[in-house]
Amino acid sequence: MRNRAAAVIICEDKVALLRRNKGHGNYYVFAGGGIEHGETAEQAAIRETFEELGVHVKVIELLTTVPFNGTQYYFTAQIISGEFGTGKGEEFTKSTIEGGTYEAVWIPLTKINELDVRPIEVVRILMDNDSTD
Repeated sequence: MRNRAAAVIICEDKVALLRRNKGHGNYYVFAGGGIEHGETAEQAAIRETFEELGVHVKVIELLTTVPFNGTQYYFTAQIISGEFGTGKGEEFTKSTIEGGTYEAVWIPLTKINELDVRPIEVVRILMDNDSTD
């Protein structure tokens, strides 16, 4: 089990996601990955977001935690620099049939409940927050 951290980035009513295609269909995840030794969850979210999306972010706050093969930390974050979609992480350079492909995408916040976005716990929070605005 390895704890992981991810960034939930919302800009102009769209959410930044990674579209995964593993051969049997698409699903979407928030940019993030494993927390390395000596790294905080916030630091991991920042590092992984740059590796996967090509943008530097500022962590705003912890949105939620999800227990799954360890603890997953989801932080709201804001882009402060970089170019979205230019991530150079291992996921993009070592695509395999087993690992699938990754693509950085912006999805309208109002559409995320119509897609297979994981984890569903984060989607529910975002939809609840959107309906109270």
